[in-house]
Amino acid sequence: MIQIEEPALLSTAYLPNIQYISKLLLHKQVIIEIHETYQKQSYRNRCTLFGANGLQDLTIPVIKPYGNHSLTKDILIEYETNWQHVHWMAIVSAYGHSPFFEIFEAEFVHLFERKEKFLIDFNQKIINQIQESLGIKFSISFSESFIPVSKNRFDYRNSIHPKERMSKPDDYFKPINYFQVFSDIHGHHCNVSFIDLMFNEGPQAVDICKNTCVLY
Repeated sequence: MIQIEEPALLSTAYLPNIQYISKLLLHKQVIIEIHETYQKQSYRNRCTLFGANGLQDLTIPVIKPYGNHSLTKDILIEYETNWQHVHWMAIVSAYGHSPFFEIFEAEFVHLFERKEKFLIDFNQKIINQIQESLGIKFSISFSESFIPVSKNRFDYRNSIHPKERMSKPDDYFKPINYFQVFSDIHGHHCNVSFIDLMFNEGPQAVDICKNTCVLY
């Protein structure tokens, strides 16, 4: 696969969607912005699964130590509720009958048994596990200071967003259908969390994700 030399700029993301992972495959380097002012109601602490009842959003409760002026790198994970158990049970419910869940289950469950202090560390451990499970390697670095908003066509920090009105067109990504357990009931939803693709397609997930990348 031909990769783009210019780096992509991304936010941190919880169980990131297929579009997000496609940037890690399409670009030779990805920079994750951690010095921005934290934005709520985004994929930074939210993901979307696809289960028997259709789409389901999961949100990690967080603590902003400096209020609305908190930077992403400083965001703490809250553990007053047992959200880890709730999220893992939601994953099991959605994907327990998918073809490759048993293969990857043990590799992912431990992520929901340890209490990471910072959101960016937890999100990165998920990315690391995806790499390990699928035998791939992404080139990822964290921003050393805030990268100003520019006309860089590969700045996806705010354009990959769960709210349709906030997301922006992406000429370099084209969702494609793949096997999903509940597509016969709810149709295809092909830009949900990447684990949907992993649990349904297994090792083919990488090639399918690569095929969503559009080069000009």
